[in-house]
Amino acid sequence: MVSGIRKRVTHLEPGMTVGLLGGSFDPPHQGHVHITLEALKRFNLDRVWWLVSPGNPLKARGPAAIARRMRAAEEIMHHPRVTISDFEARAGTRYTAETVLRLKASYPGVRFVWLMGADNLAQFHRWKDWRLIMDSVPVGVLARPGDRIAARTAKTADVYRAYQIKGRHSQMLATTPAPAWCFSNVPMSSLSSTQIRAAGKWTVAESA
Repeated sequence: MVSGIRKRVTHLEPGMTVGLLGGSFDPPHQGHVHITLEALKRFNLDRVWWLVSPGNPLKARGPAAIARRMRAAEEIMHHPRVTISDFEARAGTRYTAETVLRLKASYPGVRFVWLMGADNLAQFHRWKDWRLIMDSVPVGVLARPGDRIAARTAKTADVYRAYQIKGRHSQMLATTPAPAWCFSNVPMSSLSSTQIRAAGKWTVAESA
């Protein structure tokens, strides 16, 4: 176990299936809640962790303070099988690949699944060590409005086409050895953190 990481973390046992929804959650919103509940059901997961990141290396602008984002996440996400975690901040990992490897080392025997929206799949090949992520854990992709075609034609989808699990077999994903990925079409809200910030409902000035 990595020192100091037990805070905000529920007990995990070997054999459990745990979805990982990473992001800045700046701010968290009902779209995040919806994708989480769908992932629990579609991929037959025992748990989902929201991995609230210290910052996104692909974004020039820094997010609000992590303490504020953690509080907001805990206020909006109420489910006994969902944990709000600051694992990345405590473990000192910056990139998703590092986080995934650290989690696997910290919880041997736990079956982790990386979760993301279809918009992220479209630019996933820009992530640092993206192939390492794909080769380390199964990946569950949930469709968002307007992103289906872009995601299906993404470089990652093309490279790993042979390892795709059809949507009708999505409940097999968590127990399938990596590389494995599944694209699941779900009705989703177009609400985004960017829209909320643009509307002035979440400002960096309130980040302290």
